[in-house]
Amino acid sequence: MPRGKEHHYRATVTWTGAAQGGTESYHSYNREYRVEFEGKPAIVASSDPAFGGDPKLHNPEDMLVVALSSCHMLSYLALASLEGLVVVGYEDEASGTMLQEGRGGRFTEVMLRPRVVLAPGTDLARAEALHEDAHKTCFIANSVNFPVRHEAVVTCQPDPASVP
Repeated sequence: MPRGKEHHYRATVTWTGAAQGGTESYHSYNREYRVEFEGKPAIVASSDPAFGGDPKLHNPEDMLVVALSSCHMLSYLALASLEGLVVVGYEDEASGTMLQEGRGGRFTEVMLRPRVVLAPGTDLARAEALHEDAHKTCFIANSVNFPVRHEAVVTCQPDPASVP
């Protein structure tokens, strides 16, 4: 069976909270860490505040929801451009649900709520249907074992020629 093209990604994750002391106590150790990517800005993050993290920093759960949302958006924009659909605005209010079970847990669902604005005269029905295609082509959504749903709202800008 032929293999697809492989892509590789690297990141270095360093626990910077160690500078404030070790893990002598679950409630007192610092959870801050730094993620570095070659040639890209670093990310300073922590655990979710529910697990003792800094509420001002991003956490892995935030980043998973963002990865799913941005992957769907980028897939949608790519497909729209390939089909000649002109998107002029896109915003998503994504949310995720995680269930804590004992010492671990798992995500049970992520809901994407993209609001897409199209140029006047763009095929609205095709643009709405394209969300399902974007979902099927999103690498991140295809990599998780929980449902990633979407409730998209797609509108067209008014045609300036039709405004009196």
